[in-house]
Amino acid sequence: MFGALTIVVVWKTIETLNGSLFALILGAVCVTFSTLMRLNFFYQPTSFDVLAWTTLYFVVIKYIKSEKSIWLYVGSLVFAVGFLNKYDIVFLMIGLFPALIVTEQRKIFSRISLYFSLALALLFILPNLAWQYNNSFPVFHHLNELATTQLVNVNRWDFLKQQLFYNVGSLLVIIGGLYALLFYEPFSKYKLFFWSILCTLVFFLYLRAKGYYALGLYPIYISFGSVFIGNMIQPGWKNFLKPIAIAVPILFYFLLFRLFFTNQSPAYVVVHEQEFKRLGLLGWEDGKDHLMPQDFADMLGWEELAKKVDEVYRKFPNQHQTMVLCDNYGQAGAINYYSTIKNIRAVSFNADYINWMELNDRIENFIRVKEFNGSENELAETAPFFNIAFVADSISNPLAREYRTKIFIYTKPKIDINKRLKAEVKKKKRFEY
Repeated sequence: MFGALTIVVVWKTIETLNGSLFALILGAVCVTFSTLMRLNFFYQPTSFDVLAWTTLYFVVIKYIKSEKSIWLYVGSLVFAVGFLNKYDIVFLMIGLFPALIVTEQRKIFSRISLYFSLALALLFILPNLAWQYNNSFPVFHHLNELATTQLVNVNRWDFLKQQLFYNVGSLLVIIGGLYALLFYEPFSKYKLFFWSILCTLVFFLYLRAKGYYALGLYPIYISFGSVFIGNMIQPGWKNFLKPIAIAVPILFYFLLFRLFFTNQSPAYVVVHEQEFKRLGLLGWEDGKDHLMPQDFADMLGWEELAKKVDEVYRKFPNQHQTMVLCDNYGQAGAINYYSTIKNIRAVSFNADYINWMELNDRIENFIRVKEFNGSENELAETAPFFNIAFVADSISNPLAREYRTKIFIYTKPKIDINKRLKAEVKKKKRFEY
């Protein structure tokens, strides 16, 4: 749905820019048959993030064309909703404000309605900011951890190559849009968009951002490029270029479908490992190549983990006194979603799950889901607090990101486990927040 709405916004943008029917079709085709198709396969906040970026850019275009203050207030609402979905939309603003300053659109800073709209946006996001403040801004801990464990492995040159690869089918349209923003007279008042994308990409490069962080940039530039190309192809012999322009993104889409948009089994990916590797699709956040693209490996092993936890959970007579503690939110979410046991409640010290632990009932049984790396000393460290301790099972799918994740069983505690967990929660919150 969010992908379809992105196409609608691009269509409305082209209409606002007085694009022809050909421009409308070209823009819709470029967005439809693009890497956004792959992005929308996954149930992730990134899909709405792209829609929010595109819509906010559209609102800016509407304001520039009409100079009506209502669009500033609409923009504040779009920004707020995008912010509450994913903080990435702040990068759009980081690129947009310098672009406003260096172009004639700097006159917006003299309008009182701008500051009222900014205040309105702040009001919308205030509950989230208040929560961040009350918890000592955990977002900064998250960003620091992201930078030290993942972004440090990002190669800036690879980031630039990914931008070309992600947009290979619509590359000429995007370049046409950037050219038009600089040299095409009807777009002269939209020149800030050229500097905006430049500033945002430079900032992403500085931060060593992942390639897909920038996906929200391109739909609006496809709109500019489609209108420009549509106006350049005048009736006459150039008309034959129209079907070619529309065919290019579709052609690239089908050339890359079996690799980049693959819906085949994991075994298919393994058989074509070298092709995936050449396209850089097997690189993970750790900077290494693996057997599966990370997005797909993330989703393998979830049902297996839940099934195996269910098997040991059912063996406890006092299930209401059983805790399932996972290493990360992905494991906890997988168990809670795929488990067939009604009252199971997997938790973790990771992410928001740390706030969801219920420690009122005395814990008699403890199921510990532990990642393979880091599980070497688990029994030696935890077994002394229980009378019974053993490894029950592990994830056996070698293609899963959670491969060899272990399921430890502890029962008949020698100490007050609730008291120890409460102390650990307090310690974790103080350390992380």
